[in-house]
Amino acid sequence: MSRRHDTATGTLERARASSAGAVVSAATVPVPSADAPLDVSVNERGAEAPSGGARKAAPERTCIVTRTVAAPEQMIRFVVAPDGTVVPDIRRELPGRGVWVTATHEAVATAERKRLFARAFKAEVKVAPGLAERVDMLLVKAAVQAVSMARKAGVLVIGFTKVESALGKDDVAALITASDAAPDGIRKLKAALMRRFGNADAIPTIRIFASGELDLALGLSNVIHAALLAGRASDGVLERARRLTRYRGLDVTDSLDGMATAGPAAPQD
Repeated sequence: MSRRHDTATGTLERARASSAGAVVSAATVPVPSADAPLDVSVNERGAEAPSGGARKAAPERTCIVTRTVAAPEQMIRFVVAPDGTVVPDIRRELPGRGVWVTATHEAVATAERKRLFARAFKAEVKVAPGLAERVDMLLVKAAVQAVSMARKAGVLVIGFTKVESALGKDDVAALITASDAAPDGIRKLKAALMRRFGNADAIPTIRIFASGELDLALGLSNVIHAALLAGRASDGVLERARRLTRYRGLDVTDSLDGMATAGPAAPQD
C-alpha cells in the first residue's frame, strides 16, 4: 500500500472519529427535568447571523411562573439591582441577567408570592411587597409618556370641540377619553362616529387614564377628551394602552377600557 493511500486513510479515519464524537456529544446533552431550576440566562439578546449578516429576530422567552414560551413583548423582564432588589425592566434595556414573567398582574403577583425570583436567579434576592402594583404604575407611566410624545409629534387633538371636529374630517386612529368623563360627552362623540362611519365603535377608544393622569402628562388642566391622528406616535400609544389593558387581565377589544375610576364625573373640557 502506498504512502499516499496510508495518509488518505488516516485522514478519513480521523474525520469519522470526529464526526462520531460530535454525535455522541449532542446525544448526551442533559435535558433538565420539570422540577429543575430554570436557566433563563441565555438568549438575553438577539443572535448575530453568520458572516456578519443581519441581526436575527429576538428569541422567545420562558415565563418563570407558567413556563410558557412567548415573545418578549408579551413578558415583563426583571433584573436584580446592586442591592439585591428585584426590579422590573419595562423597556427591556437594563443591564445584567434578566428573568421573564408573563405580562399579567396575576403572574407577577404569583412570582412574588411563591418566591420564584430567588429560584430563577439562583440567589437570595429581595422583593419589596406590592411588586405587581408597581409594575402597573410603570405601565401607566409608559402609556402616558407615549401620549405626551404624540402631542409633541403633532398627532394629538385635545378638547371636546376639536375632537368632535376631527372626527368629521381627519384620519383619526383612536379616541382618548378620561375614565372619569361625563356620559354626555361620550354619547356626543359616539354620535359623531355614527354620522361619519355609521358605527359608534369604528375606531378604538382608550379609557385607561384618569383625567388627572392626562393633565400631568400634557401639562394642562381638565383634559377629558383627545384624539390620536394616524401616525407612528399614535401607534405607540395604542401599543402601550393594549399592553396595560392586557396586564390588568381585561379583554383587548376596540374599546380599551381598563381603568374605571370611582367618584363623580369630571367636567367636560
